[in-house]
Amino acid sequence: MIRMKTALVTGASSGIGAATARQLAAAGYRVICAARRAERIATLADEIGGAAVVCDITSDADVARLAEAVGDRLDVLVNNAGGALGQEPVAEADLDKWAAMIATNTVGTARVTKALLPALIAAEGVVVFVTSMAADAGYEGGAGYCAAKAGERAVVESLRLELFDQPVRITEIAPGMVRTDEFALTRFDGDRERADKVYAGVAEPLLAEDVADAIVFMATRPKHVNIDRLAIRPRAQAAMHKVHRTAVS
Repeated sequence: MIRMKTALVTGASSGIGAATARQLAAAGYRVICAARRAERIATLADEIGGAAVVCDITSDADVARLAEAVGDRLDVLVNNAGGALGQEPVAEADLDKWAAMIATNTVGTARVTKALLPALIAAEGVVVFVTSMAADAGYEGGAGYCAAKAGERAVVESLRLELFDQPVRITEIAPGMVRTDEFALTRFDGDRERADKVYAGVAEPLLAEDVADAIVFMATRPKHVNIDRLAIRPRAQAAMHKVHRTAVS
């Protein structure tokens, strides 16, 4: 009997995570949707024929329950949970927000990966870390988020070296400007006007589905192929600091 492959997506309640869960399910995977918001992931799991596990990746107990739900084998882990909080300069930094970003993007991601590595190795699986172009360099107002994502990248790079002789692939996707329902809104504490300004005049930012499509491509390569890092951004974004915007009336 052919075993149905299993994928786990963290942060699956919205945005890139939800889009990735849907596309992995369409590609034939049984998808475990993990996030803090129970109702959202339950609805998504019902839609795609998967399973929902409520999990805060900053909690040892939650991640232990997640590993128990996964079992002995896991083919794909998409480390997507994380996010940005605030955009103040260092001189005005809310360090509690910095700590929260590092706790999720860096430490939380490492916690999940550590717990699930045995199942991934057993299945000769693949881990896709969703970092950000913010890991490439700092920008004004981005120090805390850049630090958190650079820390996550350090986990990726170290893990790949540590597991070079194991049958598991360690990959990273670094998105640029992606317009989702919640990312910028969460960053600016629900301030819709500030959130909308992030994308003002940009005709075609990336969508969650664009990033999900790339993640599924990375996860479904032959087992000897490792996409170390894939940078993805809209055509309008030449660099973090250079984005083509049309006049906004």
